[in-house]
Amino acid sequence: MSLLELKKVSFKNESHEIIKNVSFQVEKGDYLFITGPSGSGKSTLLKLMATILTPSSGEIYFAGKNQQEYAKTDYRRKVSYCFQQAQLFGKTVKDNLSFPFEIRQEAFSKEKVLTLLDKVALSPEFLEKPITELSGGEKQRVALIRNLVFLPEILLLDEVTTGLDEVSKNIVQELIFQTQQQGVTLIQVSHDDEDVAKGKSQIKIVGGEISHE
Repeated sequence: MSLLELKKVSFKNESHEIIKNVSFQVEKGDYLFITGPSGSGKSTLLKLMATILTPSSGEIYFAGKNQQEYAKTDYRRKVSYCFQQAQLFGKTVKDNLSFPFEIRQEAFSKEKVLTLLDKVALSPEFLEKPITELSGGEKQRVALIRNLVFLPEILLLDEVTTGLDEVSKNIVQELIFQTQQQGVTLIQVSHDDEDVAKGKSQIKIVGGEISHE
């Protein structure tokens, strides 16, 4: 049984159809890249898998169960989405990294969080740093490890290295590879040929449809 399956999924807004009859399967432990030109519907497809958007038609199954049968909170703990532009909240880095503990009603583990900060080359002092003082690359690193405080079953990555300097990009991509080696299934939207070449599989979206070119 596939971990994630899309069956004839379409999505349209008021003006046009963005995703058209898309079907594919993702196996547990896979590393799938979604490629294609800008505006082709890649991010929309990722948001459908993340329950941020709801298909206009078709069905999405996770672990053999229709996506709509899950409570959104439960589903999003299993299928975690990382935005292209880091979405941080609160005042400090700690506000963001304590949140995964709070929603699970678990005690904050400073040791666990400091280990994750170290993996993305951020010092312990960053825990109390205001998010307004972070660079774009630092924000993206914090956003990524927030998704990894408790490992999801699937991690959805929406062009998370776009616009980063080379140092930040390499740090982020290395952590992504390490996460995949821990058994997390990855689905990543990217235009970076170097990154795409490292994936196990890929699909290309053109005009909202899977291209077989």
